[in-house]
Amino acid sequence: MHAHPDDETIATGALIAELAARGIRVSLLTATRGEQGEVVSGPLSVLEGTDALTHERERELAGAASALGIGSADRFWLGMPPARGAGLSPRVYRDSGMTWIRPGLAGPADDIDDDALVRAPLGEVTADVAAVIEELRPALVISYDNGGGYGHPDHVRMHEAALAASRAVGVAFAEVVHQPGAGTEWFTLDRHLAVVTAALRCHASQLTVDGTHIVHSGGQREPISTAVGLRALSR
Repeated sequence: MHAHPDDETIATGALIAELAARGIRVSLLTATRGEQGEVVSGPLSVLEGTDALTHERERELAGAASALGIGSADRFWLGMPPARGAGLSPRVYRDSGMTWIRPGLAGPADDIDDDALVRAPLGEVTADVAAVIEELRPALVISYDNGGGYGHPDHVRMHEAALAASRAVGVAFAEVVHQPGAGTEWFTLDRHLAVVTAALRCHASQLTVDGTHIVHSGGQREPISTAVGLRALSR
């Protein structure tokens, strides 16, 4: 369960590829279309701040998920059935945006839309997540840790909702961690570097790939990660 298109590949791409390679069914729930994302300088930069960016990011997510091994029938949007609480009309959760507090740590944006994910009641978001868990009955739900990985408000909200919904339904939950530690099952998955790289290239509005590094729209660079940990939380 992720907050925006590209999170699935940056944070868990190698893990998804490994599970798919083992013949394990992987379903992906994405909360928003990442409407507030900055666009990489170039031919797609005209999309920034437009409805066309929403459609482009939907298209990019479809390509990346397919590259990682997630079929179209296993991709879902939060707020749209079956990821919508019983009796509620479908809705679109918008990207809440963020600001950088310091390098590597994000915080809330200065201006947040009324229909942004973080403005929605946590109970409503949790009900939507629980609905798709009930529908799919997965063996394990995976999402961010309680800090959202790097503090993005939408990541934190998805951790809160995914954990609460998993406990309500009675399904195991594991949070993604990026450093080995106590209680963490660590996976080194270098064999999936080519697959993850191909999936990253699908997110062309948000990043470019330079060798074994990701270059974000703001120029920040980070290595493509093929190692990831999971830490199970008690029900």
